Amino acid sequence: MNTPTHSVFLVVHPERAVAAAAAASVLAWCEQHGWGVNMTASDAERLDYPDLGVSTGTVDEVVARATVVVSVGGDGTMLFASRLTADHRVPVLGINTGRLGYLTEVEPDQIDSALDDVAAGRYEIEDRMRIELRVERADGTTEGPWSALNEGVVEKLSQGHTVHLAVDFHGNRFNTYSTDALIVATPTGSTAYSMSARGPIVEPTHRAILFTPVSPHTLFDRSLVLDPTTEVRITVDGDRQAILSVDGWARTQLGEGDSIVACTSSQSTHLISFGARTFHQVLTSKFGLVKER
Repeated sequence: MNTPTHSVFLVVHPERAVAAAAAASVLAWCEQHGWGVNMTASDAERLDYPDLGVSTGTVDEVVARATVVVSVGGDGTMLFASRLTADHRVPVLGINTGRLGYLTEVEPDQIDSALDDVAAGRYEIEDRMRIELRVERADGTTEGPWSALNEGVVEKLSQGHTVHLAVDFHGNRFNTYSTDALIVATPTGSTAYSMSARGPIVEPTHRAILFTPVSPHTLFDRSLVLDPTTEVRITVDGDRQAILSVDGWARTQLGEGDSIVACTSSQSTHLISFGARTFHQVLTSKFGLVKER
């Protein structure tokens, strides 16, 4: 049996029937065109294609050999797919079966034409900046690093209390915040948690680090758009504990004197685009903006 020249690594939202139906369309296209398909063992079991599943220990190796990673779901599924490809230059095609879908490129009824275009090389690559975060403990130990396409968030652990967080840029003290959370985001992440905290919306292919406080108890409550070479250090100042989340995944708890160091990652995410919509058109669509004539 010949090994397929091209292959798809398929990532599917675990709880949406529409995502399972869209995944079936991807599988049908691959079978028709002689492309191989793999997915995580859990996705394969859930979709009843156990022979296509790969074990956790071999996912990275299989993804590295894929022609394209196809994400079927919403932005959360895209973030998971982006983690799988972060160490590789494998492009990600997003099929939207979610609600907003800022990161996804096509709708389920466009699957066949989108895969036809991928096969023919009729697409562009959007290079999306990622950020890297690591923990430096007060006792001198370190944890991480972790890489994020959207954001890293340092937030309070206890309800009813703010957390005190000291912030340094390039080793110089900037401010100490009494706040619910501090967000360090990419331009891609500017339409995620940072936006809900009234941070700026930034063109996603731009390169910058966004710093956004969440409900700070301070006269200075502005978001900052920083140069991508900036190193951001956030240190827990006091005995109220915090937690670090990376792209929505809780990573580790932080105590007094522990620091998060964030900077631009050497990794990037490569998203497939067909050039049908500009980012401004995406915003118009997602927010229901209408230009008066």
